Amino acid sequence: MFKITVTCAFWPEQSDIAHDSYVFVYTIKISNVGGHSAQLLSRHWVITDGFGETREVRGDGVVGVQPIIAADEHFEYSSTCPLPTPFGTMHGEFYCIDEFGAQFIVDIPMFMLTAPNTVH
Repeated sequence: MFKITVTCAFWPEQSDIAHDSYVFVYTIKISNVGGHSAQLLSRHWVITDGFGETREVRGDGVVGVQPIIAADEHFEYSSTCPLPTPFGTMHGEFYCIDEFGAQFIVDIPMFMLTAPNTVH
């Protein structure tokens, strides 16, 4: 079983507020709190901007890898999310398989992407 921890921040150096381009960096920590190793095979993100527009992103692994996470170990990665608004949300799922071949889905709880000093 995987436990997901998320931290995120606005990345002003990569944003262009004058042109409605807001970039957020998020870090995902995937902790294996089960008794067996498991591999993260793919991901699915649902990203909603401040206008309520939603886009979905699907792909193999995360940041180019499909990590195998041993029991009581963790894997951490960072990535970015550009938005046309100073706030939005992300949530999704990781699709995984354990060392015995059983597939399972791990929910990624919704988290906020918010640039400081913005009204929403």
